[in-house]
Amino acid sequence: MTDNASDKPQTATGGQGQAMWGGRFSAKPAELMQAINVSIGFDKRLWSQDLAGSRAHARMLISQGVIASEDGEEILKGLDAIEGEITAGAFPFRDEYEDIHMNIEARLRELIGPVAGRLHTARSRNDQVAVDFRMWVREACERSAAQLASLQKALVAQAEVYADALMPGFTHLQPAQPVTFGHHLMAYVEMFGRDASRFRDARTRMNECPLGAAALAGSPFPIDRQATAAELGFDRPTANSLDSVSARDFALEALSAATIAATHLSRLAEEIVLWTTPMFGFIKLTDAFTTGSSIMPQKKNPDAAELIRAKVGRILGSLTTLTVVMKGLPLAYSKDMQEDKVPTFEAFDALELSLLAMAGMVADLTPNTEKMAAAAGAGFSTATDLADWLVRELNMPFRDAHHVTGSAVKAAETKGVDLAELALADLQAIEPRITSEVYTVLTPAASAASRISYGGTAPTQVRAQIARWKELLG
Repeated sequence: MTDNASDKPQTATGGQGQAMWGGRFSAKPAELMQAINVSIGFDKRLWSQDLAGSRAHARMLISQGVIASEDGEEILKGLDAIEGEITAGAFPFRDEYEDIHMNIEARLRELIGPVAGRLHTARSRNDQVAVDFRMWVREACERSAAQLASLQKALVAQAEVYADALMPGFTHLQPAQPVTFGHHLMAYVEMFGRDASRFRDARTRMNECPLGAAALAGSPFPIDRQATAAELGFDRPTANSLDSVSARDFALEALSAATIAATHLSRLAEEIVLWTTPMFGFIKLTDAFTTGSSIMPQKKNPDAAELIRAKVGRILGSLTTLTVVMKGLPLAYSKDMQEDKVPTFEAFDALELSLLAMAGMVADLTPNTEKMAAAAGAGFSTATDLADWLVRELNMPFRDAHHVTGSAVKAAETKGVDLAELALADLQAIEPRITSEVYTVLTPAASAASRISYGGTAPTQVRAQIARWKELLG
């Protein structure tokens, strides 16, 4: 309890030091109760949503004749004054009023007097926090989708420049088949596109307004829930008052989408970490996205990528936290649900920072095309091309071609050469019908260019996908 909290019996009038719910109580809460109960330290982030909801509610009450228009206008002017104080950094956030809702209501009473109490007609903190939080999560989903689009644009820009640049494609982190750097980057464009669609889908599902559900059972006043829903940008009001105040699946869905997006960011971050090592040497980052060592002067560490890689733990932890909070709660509202905001805020803060940093890194990186091209032919990466040639040119069943190619790889390995360097006589010793034409498919460049199926790594296909995404992203 703060120093100016009253020892007098508390009332619902909300005067200085008095709780908004105080009429039922004859003594102030214990200090420990106050400490565990107060949420203003984190839920003050909802101030703009709370003011928007209060304005919509006040205008609806005026329109429906529930409160006098002059009282409503005083309330709206007072809310405008409070917004000015908050944006100017002059608003007196106080622990004795617990949360952002009661802080704003108490300040409104200080500014305009008892008429402020009429604002809470036909609503409860239960539907108030439900609408505020839903609006905040909705905006977070919109921001995340926009930031994902910015990252996609950065990837597309690099992919367009390096649509022909050869690099090894991996499975099990072993050289598999040659691909292009542009094709590799476009794989992440697809992943992040699905992430953005998950946020858009989540936004669509959550876009129902709980305001007007009151505590849990609705209101006896002639309120117009369609009007408040429309003013606040919702598609419709929620259809069940119990569900309205007790649902947090909209936050769980958003956190799930955030976790998947963070997982994709982590995968790209891991590749950046690998690619910047001297052993790979595929890309370089400037000083803008690297740090040094306090003891080893030669070091240039990809710390931004490493930190992005780690953020998925925090974001997944937030999803797990809220899932556990909600898993056993009976309808309708329980105070447990106050624990919904911190993990959600933290998760989206981490995701936003990660998306911005990754977009910056992608734009910053410079590939070493010579080193990537040299690595593209390592590990007999054109072996599948040999097998495919045997099927096409010799009409050999693929399983037989696979066996012949395996023997050719073994022969090349024994001689310490690549497949393209294996003598024709050595190949014909394995399969006499092989001709010199086989060498046209055994280079990494020929291998990549041959993958002309839709979505393949052939530069023509890569450019087609780049053009598609440039149109989609605008």
